[in-house]
Amino acid sequence: MPDKKLLISCLTALLLTGCSPAPSIVVFGASFPDWLFCLCGGVAGMVAIHLLLRTPEKRAWLAPQLLTYPALTALIAMLIWLLVFPH
Repeated sequence: MPDKKLLISCLTALLLTGCSPAPSIVVFGASFPDWLFCLCGGVAGMVAIHLLLRTPEKRAWLAPQLLTYPALTALIAMLIWLLVFPH
């Protein structure tokens, strides 16, 4: 029976060797995850798009705003992740 426990613990250790800490950025001594900066950039990008589409006619291009605004925010955040944080 000890051989089975040893085998399980060795396999578990082998599977966990690929784990690494989450990428983070240090700002004023505190570590923040990369995705948080990407999300803030996505929100800022969506605010910029909203301000560019000032007239109601142009805002109609993004018809169901409840769906398109979060989707565009996620898209911008993922683009920032891909372009700024190469892994």
